[in-house]
Amino acid sequence: MIQFLDILSFILEWLYVFVFFWILHTFLPVRKSWSVRVLAVFFCSFLAVVIVYSNDLANLLGTLIGFCIYLIIFHRGRWVEKLTAVLIFYPAVIAVNYMMQDIGSNIFFGLTGDNIGDNISEWPPGALLLSTGIHTATLLARLLFWTGAWLFLRKYLKNTTYTLTNRMWLIVDTLMLASVVSIFTIIYFMPERMIIVYPICTASIFSSFGCIYLASYMCSAMQTAWHAQELEMRQAYYEEKMEDETRIRRIYHDMKNHLLVLENAVPGAGAAVPGAENVPAGGRPGVRASIEHLQQQIASYETYYRTGNAYLDVIIRDKAKTAREKKIDFTAVIHFEDGAFLDPLDISTIFGNALDNAIEASEKLAIPRRVITVKARRIHDMMVIAVENNALPGADTSGRTTKEDSFLHGFGLSNIKSTAEKYDGQCTVKCEGGIFVLKIIIPVP
Repeated sequence: MIQFLDILSFILEWLYVFVFFWILHTFLPVRKSWSVRVLAVFFCSFLAVVIVYSNDLANLLGTLIGFCIYLIIFHRGRWVEKLTAVLIFYPAVIAVNYMMQDIGSNIFFGLTGDNIGDNISEWPPGALLLSTGIHTATLLARLLFWTGAWLFLRKYLKNTTYTLTNRMWLIVDTLMLASVVSIFTIIYFMPERMIIVYPICTASIFSSFGCIYLASYMCSAMQTAWHAQELEMRQAYYEEKMEDETRIRRIYHDMKNHLLVLENAVPGAGAAVPGAENVPAGGRPGVRASIEHLQQQIASYETYYRTGNAYLDVIIRDKAKTAREKKIDFTAVIHFEDGAFLDPLDISTIFGNALDNAIEASEKLAIPRRVITVKARRIHDMMVIAVENNALPGADTSGRTTKEDSFLHGFGLSNIKSTAEKYDGQCTVKCEGGIFVLKIIIPVP
């Protein structure tokens, strides 16, 4: 019977490890290599099943340090996201494992008495069977707890990354820091007072899960704000487009009259003008002014691009208009029909931030050097995006925003990279010879 319980305990332990690992992986994805993932599960087992006793500084502190090292090595994400993962899951694991261990010990010694001794080899068969059974039951309880946590939190866990700024993550971290300090202090300094320790442990667990919900809520709020902005941009885009198309039709309707006027200014095409044969038509002030007036009337219509993606059309139109206002030579060659698998918010993160950075860098240059080129197309099974612009020597490649409203705009290059990684893509940056190049490659599913 004891052998059967040992086998059952082994199975339950690894099921528990896998469930806990999957929760961590959902919150903060593991690196893509399968060998790394196998090692991640193996090392996660030491953290998930750690045994915590009263006054156990080694395991309390060792688990905290181990969590940090484990997330740095095996999981993807920004440092602030990894810090959040430690502060959320460390107190929950410690609290659950401590209470299961303490409850199991109290039940065992309550049934066998305190005089059974600490030498396991001297225990009677009944005591060994009881100890093994209690251990198996506590493992089952932990498995059921984390399985229930996964079922309850999975929709929130999937919605907590790639959107929040560092400042938002630090808000969550500040709240969780109190939980980490309290769980560490209460177990180490006041373990004999069950009536105090258990409520603190329970509160730490609910605090961890509450912060996951808070992060998810903040992400949802961000997405709602972005989608509202998207709708406003689309509405403004189509309203401007309709106005421009109406204006262009009017210009086209009057084009014959304009051409007749210009024709009369050309030698030999209409009434003779003394000395006109020695002056080029385009060089006369009246003709030149007419041509420039026509160019100005149709210039805004040239900023419309057909990329194959309605939302990207809005973004490129907006950035091209901004570039024109800042006297930047803007060129876009984009075929994005196969980019429909990207979420509109992610398209905004990639193109919006990349072009904002390019425009900001171009403003620092002399007007003749203000050039931005953006290209995007599918090459085989990859969607390739490239943004090039002239830049000052030694330009910053971090891509951090310089906007005052960092709450909504504080994404920068780090979030472009995170968005690419979300789709198993990659982002590279280089600045050579005064040319800044941002290149993003994302596999098409």
